[in-house]
Amino acid sequence: MPDVTKTAVENADPMATTAADAAAVVDPKAEKARSLWGDAWSDLRRNPYFVVSAVLILLLLVIAAFPGLFTSASPTYGDLRNHYLSKPQYGHVFSPEWLGYDGQGRSVYARMIYGTRASIEVGVCVTILVTLLGGLVGMIAGYFGGIVDSILSRITDVFFAIPFLLGTMVVLNSFTDRTVWVVVGALAFLGWTQITRVMRGSVITIKQADYVHAAKALGANTSRILLRHILPNAVAPVIVVATIALGGYISAEATLSYLGLGLPSTVVSWGQDISGGAAQIRTAQYIMLYPSIMLSITVLAFIMLGDAVRNALDPKLR
Repeated sequence: MPDVTKTAVENADPMATTAADAAAVVDPKAEKARSLWGDAWSDLRRNPYFVVSAVLILLLLVIAAFPGLFTSASPTYGDLRNHYLSKPQYGHVFSPEWLGYDGQGRSVYARMIYGTRASIEVGVCVTILVTLLGGLVGMIAGYFGGIVDSILSRITDVFFAIPFLLGTMVVLNSFTDRTVWVVVGALAFLGWTQITRVMRGSVITIKQADYVHAAKALGANTSRILLRHILPNAVAPVIVVATIALGGYISAEATLSYLGLGLPSTVVSWGQDISGGAAQIRTAQYIMLYPSIMLSITVLAFIMLGDAVRNALDPKLR
């Protein structure tokens, strides 16, 4: 009696067998190819620098939003009679006397906590403004080219030639009432040029892509091409530069406050505390030390985050 199974296998269509095997191996619902952002997020999650910087920044944001969770002391109340230049009490962790008191009897720890809000607020707001302004100017200059590019590029060069801190000091010196928003505006007024250059170069490269030419051939208008095709593909280097620059803006605000040209005395600032501690550096170094450490950690966290994002978004560094 012939073997029915063997005969059926031998008489089977080899093409059908191959197709069946391929269908069994390839899942029609297989995961789609990841985009640049998907690959970047996958790399970032495995990058220890990104994890450490993200945790630090998240903690700083929580401190800035809810300083009362970390201290019950007032950063502006001073008791000269009992707390004039009192030494730190390191055994009383997170208490008002933990890091000592300054020359006005104010808690150094409380001022360090409340100073986070001003620095983060200034840094984030300036970064948003320079990214929007610089990105818009750079995108217009890079896409249209010609006379538009020449005019915008020369204007950018003029602002770029002005020393950043010196120009900001001149602008702030013209205001008698310097609020947080005045400082933000002064920093953004001269800080958009680098973003413009990066965006312009990125747009010039992207607009030569085939999908941009295809969109033009299909009759897409300029705004649709810029917003749907060019901007999503050109924004990656801008995000990297803006993230790294955020730490620089925080440092610039502290420098201006140290020189007395930044935030007003009614706003708690690390730069003002560092300036006040400089007068007592021989007898009470801790007044200047702890705000300086907090400022350094904040700037370092944003620089580390920017480096991690750059490595993840740059295919050459993979």
